[in-house]
Amino acid sequence: MEPVTLIVAALAAGASAGVTDTVSQGVKDAYTGLKALVLRRVKDQPAGEVAVAEHEKNHEVWSAPLAKTLTTAGADTDPQVLAAAQRLLQLTDPDGARAGTYTVNIAAGGDRSVAAHTIHGGVRTGDTRP
Repeated sequence: MEPVTLIVAALAAGASAGVTDTVSQGVKDAYTGLKALVLRRVKDQPAGEVAVAEHEKNHEVWSAPLAKTLTTAGADTDPQVLAAAQRLLQLTDPDGARAGTYTVNIAAGGDRSVAAHTIHGGVRTGDTRP
């Protein structure tokens, strides 16, 4: 799943789950957290906050405009936003979230430094020991 698609799907899942009485507090909190992160990213985009609010009401019509806004704002490369989106999808649809797992390659250099949210497999920094 593409990162921007992951974010849009998570926002839609959170908004849809929020209208039911049976949704857990964890899902509500995860949705609120993701939405806050997204709103911070899009606040400087023309109609960024409008795209988020309208997507919450009508996912089908506003998914494409929201995806464009998220990409322009760089939300699709923000590790915090991506982690929050993945977490929300795991809470709302654990089987679907596993099927749509995405991989983000992060390059970090010098002194064996690595930055990543989730690591599958081994880690190599490329540094050689003196």
